[in-house]
Amino acid sequence: MLLSLKPVIPPERTTRPFYRVLVYRALESSFMFVIVLLYCLAGLAQKASQDASILPKYDLHTEMKTKGTVDEVNLLPLGTKKELTELIIKSGDDKIHIYVCPKTFEEEMGISFSKGDEVSVMGSKVKQEALEVILARELVKGTDTLVFRDGKGNPVWDPRTGK
Repeated sequence: MLLSLKPVIPPERTTRPFYRVLVYRALESSFMFVIVLLYCLAGLAQKASQDASILPKYDLHTEMKTKGTVDEVNLLPLGTKKELTELIIKSGDDKIHIYVCPKTFEEEMGISFSKGDEVSVMGSKVKQEALEVILARELVKGTDTLVFRDGKGNPVWDPRTGK
C-alpha cells in the first residue's frame, strides 16, 4: 500500500470555490456594466429633455397678433446642434421678442429676415425666464404668409432635426 503525504481533497471541494469566484466575478462585472449603461441612458434622457424644455410650451389661450419693424435678428442656441431664429421687432416704443423657428428650417424653406422688414405676427405670448416672448405660429412678411405651427401650436418642423 502506497501512502501519500498530501491530504486527499475531494474534487468537488476544490472546484466549487473556484467556480463560485468565477460566477461572482461575472455577476459583479455584469452588474457594473448594467449600472454604467443605466447611468449613460439617464444622461441621454436628461439631455433630450433639456433640449425639449428650452422652448416654452405654446399656449392657445394666450394667442395674440402684433406687427412692427424688425430691429434685430438673433440666433439663440437650441439644443446641441440647432439654433433658433429670434426677431426683436419695434412696435411703437415697445420691443417685442419673437421666437420664429430653427435656423435649419428657415434655410430649408428659403426664407430670411433682415433689419427693417415689416412683419405681422400671430403667436402665443409666453414667459421665457423673466422675458415675455411670442412663439410665432404665423408670420406675414410683405405678401408672404409663413406658417411655423399648426392650429394646435405644434411646430411644423421636425423637433429632432430642426428641419
